[in-house]
Amino acid sequence: MSESVSQDFKSRELPQRLLAELRSDHAGETGAVWIYRGILAVTSNVELRKFAQHHLATEEQHLALVSKQIPEQQISVFIPVWKLAGFLTGAIPAIFGDNSVYATVDAVETFVDRHYQHQIDSLRQDGSFPALRNLLEQCQADELCHRDEARAAVKSRNHALRAWCWLVGYGSAIAVKLARWR
Repeated sequence: MSESVSQDFKSRELPQRLLAELRSDHAGETGAVWIYRGILAVTSNVELRKFAQHHLATEEQHLALVSKQIPEQQISVFIPVWKLAGFLTGAIPAIFGDNSVYATVDAVETFVDRHYQHQIDSLRQDGSFPALRNLLEQCQADELCHRDEARAAVKSRNHALRAWCWLVGYGSAIAVKLARWR
C-alpha cells in the first residue's frame, strides 16, 4: 500500500496544505510510539505491558508508513519535543496504574480519530491522493481499535483523571497546530 501512496506523490507536487497534514501525522505517530515507550518504562503490570507492547508495534508500523510519505526535510522541527511529550504522556499515567493509562489512551485515540477523519474527508471531497486516503483510513481503523480496547478497560474516571484526559486532548490539538506550522 505505501508504494502506491508514494507513486501518488511522484506523479505531482504535493500542495503545502498536504505537506502540513503529513507533518502533523508524522509528529503524531512519533508521539504515539513514545507514549507506549513511556508506559513500558514505568509499569511492571504484566497485562498493561502486553497492551503497550501490542500497541507500540502498531504505532511503529504507522510511523514507518507515514515516514515513507513525507520528505525528510519536511518533518516537524519539534520532533524531540514530541518524543518527550509522548514519553511523559505514557509514563505519568503509568505511575498511577492501568486505569489511568487506559483513560489516557482513550483520550489520545479519540483525538486521533477526529484528526484522521478530518484529513480523510478533505481528501475524499477533492478526490486527490486516493492511496494516501486509503493509508489514513487504515491507520484510523487501527487507532479506533486501540481506543475501543482502552475504553473498555477503563474502570472509573475521577475528577483528576478527567482533567488529565482533557489536558491530553488539548495538548494534542496544540501539537497538531505546531507540527502543521513546522
